[in-house]
Order: sequence, then C-alpha cells, then structure tokens
Amino acid sequence: MSALIFLLSLGTVCRVTRFITKDALAAGFRSRVADRFGEDSHPAYLITCGWCASIWVAAAVTPLAHWAGGETWFQMGAMVLTLSYLTGLAANWLD
Repeated sequence: MSALIFLLSLGTVCRVTRFITKDALAAGFRSRVADRFGEDSHPAYLITCGWCASIWVAAAVTPLAHWAGGETWFQMGAMVLTLSYLTGLAANWLD
C-alpha cells in the first residue's frame, strides 16, 4: 500500500468515525440506538466512543483500500472525506 493510499485511508477512518460518534447529522441514529438498547448499553457505547467505533470503521476501510486503493473512485472518495476532516480540524484550530 502506498503512502498516499495509507494517508487517504487514515483521513477516511477519522472522518467517518467523527461522523458516527459526534456529528449532528448522525444524532438521530445515535438516539435511536440508545432508545433501543439503553444509554449504558454496549451498542450505544460503540457509537459514542471514538476509540471503539474507529476499530470497526478501520476494519471496513482497510480491505477496501487494499483491493481498490489504486482505483480513482476510491481515491476521490477518500480524498473528499480526508479533506473534510482536515477542514474541520483547521476550523476548530482557527476559531
């Protein structure tokens, strides 16, 4: 795996994990899981803990990067997610 694909995969894992665990757009999903299983349940913890969710996100992204890392569609999608994550970091730092 090239350094570029590794870095794009890293950015993708960071952004998707952030989306699942923190972003407002996924708040309804997190609420439904908490309502269904309880606030202190393992499923609810899995989608609110960045460390926990990132394992599963990385487990999905890693084989995809291995098999499709050289494909333009993967690189473009991963670049969009990576740039989104980096923009969020920069915005927080500049604010």
